[in-house]
Amino acid sequence: MKKNVILSALVITTLISCNNNKKLEEVVEVPLPEKEVVVTEMGNPADVKVDEGGAFEMVALPYAYNALEPYIDAKTMEIHYSKHHLTYANNLNKAIAGTEMANMSIEDIFKKLDPENKAVRNNGGGYYNHNFFWEIMGANKGGEPKGALAEAITKDFGSFADFKTQFIEAGMKQFGSGWAWLILDKTGKLTIISTANQDNPLMTKLGNTGTPILNVDVWEHAYYLKHQNKRKDYLEGFFNVINWDKIEEKYTSATTIK
Repeated sequence: MKKNVILSALVITTLISCNNNKKLEEVVEVPLPEKEVVVTEMGNPADVKVDEGGAFEMVALPYAYNALEPYIDAKTMEIHYSKHHLTYANNLNKAIAGTEMANMSIEDIFKKLDPENKAVRNNGGGYYNHNFFWEIMGANKGGEPKGALAEAITKDFGSFADFKTQFIEAGMKQFGSGWAWLILDKTGKLTIISTANQDNPLMTKLGNTGTPILNVDVWEHAYYLKHQNKRKDYLEGFFNVINWDKIEEKYTSATTIK
């Protein structure tokens, strides 16, 4: 990075009078150079690919890195997607290479997953959870849900405002790294849960199972560049980028499954 050296100069012209030999000082202000504008170049999400031969591919990010600003900054999105998420994808592919899981869907892998298989549990969870997270956000979104989902939220939480408060609380109370989720449980009720690390509600042998409807990443890498330790600010801002149309689709699909 180039360093800008700011010179504050005084040009002093000494005039010597022929008559009285007195020195007169004239102070001239020299204009400072304009501040250099540094433009941060973002990569293209479409260029992010898994290592050759992997069973699972990177699911395309449905918007540019800067699309969710000012709530989620472009640099965080770029690092999150092209570094963290890509690492989960590559490590998942390594963990399942040569096994029957290489020919299974990620959802089916979770149904049969041995919780002691930490490589698949952690990396498979990281792969799925992030794909879900990217999908349920969008530029110029936010607001509140409509239709059947809005009615269900009011029924199960009292109001949308109460749901928002409880969802943010779930994200705040998750100690360390993890996720907060809105799920449709086996009774057909909307429920808020949290999971540690990269666990998710589809890992049937871990409990707290259900159909994911909404999630939010509360790992520090999801917000620390912008919000530092202020997780609540990040969670409040998250509600301005939620794509309720996509979430309503997930809710409708979940409620129509026989």
